[in-house]
Amino acid sequence: MKLNQDTIRKMAKDQERLDGRDLKEFREIEVETDYIHETAEGSAKVSIGKTQVVVGIKIGLESPYSDRPDEGTIVTNAELAPMAAREYESGPPQEEGVELARVVDRGIRESEAVDLEELCIEPGEKVMTVFIDVHVLNDDGNLIDASSLGAMAALKTGYIPVYDEEEDTLVRGEKERDIPIDTEPVTVTGHKIEDEIFWDVTGEEEDARDARLTVSINEKGNVVAMQKGETQPFSQDEINQIIEEAESQTQDLREILDNAAEE
Repeated sequence: MKLNQDTIRKMAKDQERLDGRDLKEFREIEVETDYIHETAEGSAKVSIGKTQVVVGIKIGLESPYSDRPDEGTIVTNAELAPMAAREYESGPPQEEGVELARVVDRGIRESEAVDLEELCIEPGEKVMTVFIDVHVLNDDGNLIDASSLGAMAALKTGYIPVYDEEEDTLVRGEKERDIPIDTEPVTVTGHKIEDEIFWDVTGEEEDARDARLTVSINEKGNVVAMQKGETQPFSQDEINQIIEEAESQTQDLREILDNAAEE
């Protein structure tokens, strides 16, 4: 592993990669919506290269937050299954999983992708909660982009089940309406290795990177959220470069998202 890290860093100086891709080039991306038919109100499986994630949507009934009595809520979780990578372990949520859920959630929440007021049943008493569950099947790098894409694909094709007022319950499997989507953020991550910016890194490239910057952009081209990772800093020029390149990368992913939602 250390040998590959050294090789990756040396090749980065010449703007080369182990798998022969351009620094800006993504691996093959596949998005399959409605992946979980029986137990979710929306779902998607996303593959980026060998990285695979499944995202499921469940709608629940909750009491609203006291400071937002007429708004529903969003709760995002990520599960890193032990089979997905050798370093993952069973048990309580791992730090990587908590961060993954936080970054996926931030892109959706900060963009106001879901109209939370449309999830209110009775102000101050009862609202709907959108649970977004990310399940990592295989981790070969770039989990954030794959999970964020899966979350939006699942939301975009998901639904709100019928609410039975008399029984105060949701009728699973019976659609009342689509999940109310106001905007569709797409999230991509730039990774710094030896002062070069890489996109869609593999697991080995992640081990060699110095820093990462995740950018979420809506369909109007506005940056709606950013999240930095790792310990090394970015220069202002590097941040500007990542934001500029993210605009192009999100356009490509948005086309893939739209095509998957139409199938």
